[in-house]
Amino acid sequence: MTTSVPQLLVGGRWLSTTERLAVHNPFTGDIIARVPMGNAETIDLAIGAAHEAFPKVRATPAHMRAALIEKVAHGIEARRADFVQTIVAEAGKPVTYAEAEVSRTLMTFRTAAEEARRAHGELLAIDALPPGEGHMGMARRFPIGVVSAITPFNFPLNLVAHKVAPCLATGNTMVVKPATKTPLTALLLAEVLVEAGVPAGQINVVTCSNDDAHRLITDERVKKVTFTGSPAVGWRLKAQCGKKKITLELGGNAGCIVHSDADVAAAVPMIALGGFAQAGQSCISVQRVAVHESIYADFRTRLVDCIREKIKTGDPRDPATIVGPMITADALDAICKRIEAAKAAGAKVVHGGGVSGQCLEATVLEDVPPTCDLCAEEAFAPIVTLHRYRDFDEALAFVNDSHFGLQAGVFTRDLKLAMKAYETLEVGGVLINQVPTFRVENMPYGGVKDSGFGREGVRYAMEEMTELRALVMKL
Repeated sequence: MTTSVPQLLVGGRWLSTTERLAVHNPFTGDIIARVPMGNAETIDLAIGAAHEAFPKVRATPAHMRAALIEKVAHGIEARRADFVQTIVAEAGKPVTYAEAEVSRTLMTFRTAAEEARRAHGELLAIDALPPGEGHMGMARRFPIGVVSAITPFNFPLNLVAHKVAPCLATGNTMVVKPATKTPLTALLLAEVLVEAGVPAGQINVVTCSNDDAHRLITDERVKKVTFTGSPAVGWRLKAQCGKKKITLELGGNAGCIVHSDADVAAAVPMIALGGFAQAGQSCISVQRVAVHESIYADFRTRLVDCIREKIKTGDPRDPATIVGPMITADALDAICKRIEAAKAAGAKVVHGGGVSGQCLEATVLEDVPPTCDLCAEEAFAPIVTLHRYRDFDEALAFVNDSHFGLQAGVFTRDLKLAMKAYETLEVGGVLINQVPTFRVENMPYGGVKDSGFGREGVRYAMEEMTELRALVMKL
């Protein structure tokens, strides 16, 4: 059944287009909407509207920015059911996780409202050096202007919010290009932004092709690019953006260590949910699990039992569902071929591997060679690979043996080992007695190596969207 959708938001007005994009429900395959598609001209209008709005919004006092963001949060809360239904329908996200995404989005905006009221800067000890005697100084952050935001399908609301909320908090302007697989949620958020009173042109939302979005990278009026998506696309954008600031939130093959002293009973359900929830379609989904050889057999048995008892695959509208559909039939076909390639390389299927409709069952493999695609690259599917190790240094080396470095989890009761992991692991975040899938909206979030460039998390994204400017005065 096709639903009506809002038009594109440009300069505070809703624009109509002749070209339409069919949006499919990943679970049923039905067309649920036909979304207006912008083009290069639409992008140009959006950038122009954002550029024109910047002098006004940058002068907005902090209390007004905070109040506006709070209104946005109230608007999302008022339409919670609409957001949940839309996320389930267009992303195939199980309803329990869609509800959690809306709740997280509220935290994102409310955290941004709090941060908008804080002055980020410092007094400078100019007279700490002889030439500075008789001077005083300070440094504070200023908004940079138009920001282009390109967002993925897997968190169609909260990953948009992690770009929009810091933009509003800092007094910047933005053009958002949502994923073409999941544009409805972003367009629904655009409605809420208008209803909350966001100034015309401050936030513009345009669905368009990747080719037409190229101007979001190259236009001189754009001062910063923030992109969440695949490493191949992200690094190409960085090469193209020239002098612009850029933040990249890219992929990963998240490693998790379960040491001999770990609370296995506590670790197993966390790892199961971290690896299989939302069909594993998250860049910090648990993928590689290194388990100490002394507890390996027990861990494997417990994990399989947990999957059988608690990890349900199927209809995302069912509150009991953990593993929903892959986002497209092509994605499902590709991951099935990768599983077969792993088996041909010597991997053994411990559990799962079956396909039902558009869903891949929660799948556990062992004896996967480290160079095998399912271990070395991002799976972005409900797949966990198990690996044995003898000593802790070996486990740390295993996690680091990757061109990704987003987040890693370590289960141990030994504080010294926990600190050693923190100092040794080449990732953006180390989580002790927690899975790498864990994220809170106010923490710094981002990766190293091929996993990204820069940091998100509300305050840290605000820093990325501002420039530090010094003021020195001779007394």
